[in-house]
Amino acid sequence: MDSAISEPPSRTPLSDTAETGLKIVVVGGFGVGKTTLVRSVSEIRPLNTEEVMTQAGVGVDETSEVAGKTTTTVAFDFGRISLNERVVLYLFGAPGQERFWFLWDRLFSGTLGAVVLVDTRRMDDSWYAIDRLEHHKTPFLVAVNRFDDDPFTHSLDEIRQALALPDHVPLIDCDARVRSSGKDVLITLVDHLYELAMAQEMTP
Repeated sequence: MDSAISEPPSRTPLSDTAETGLKIVVVGGFGVGKTTLVRSVSEIRPLNTEEVMTQAGVGVDETSEVAGKTTTTVAFDFGRISLNERVVLYLFGAPGQERFWFLWDRLFSGTLGAVVLVDTRRMDDSWYAIDRLEHHKTPFLVAVNRFDDDPFTHSLDEIRQALALPDHVPLIDCDARVRSSGKDVLITLVDHLYELAMAQEMTP
């Protein structure tokens, strides 16, 4: 993967025609790319609560699989993206380390849907996110953030089986650094939420 994060063409103000705002949470394991996704798609300067990792975290945070990571989110990331003239998504990136998981339940409050980012090198890190979303009955999709140094080439079908994902849960590939790829993830989630809402309306 190229290390450069794609930037949006401009930082635009919120459109006067925007009438629907949806809260979306991005969750997943430590170092999977949540901050990167929010940063790459946001049309405003994103709020990041990243801090430099210090010796105090040694033995507390599992960093063996993310040796090059020097900062970590300690509260949440926040960004905004307009999918069209009327629909705006407010993005909240949750911290990935276990010691910050207590924040997740509050972040989930008022959330209409979620993105679970997955690194196939550390798929076990995804279980907690999926479990909490299912507990809160929050609709979600799973986006596989592919890394260049990933020695595995698992297909989406293999990943679905490994994560025991039901067929109705969308599962797609993405590159969290690329704005167009991140936007495709969010559009897929909104389409999924719309289909669920329509199905609920049709249920007697």
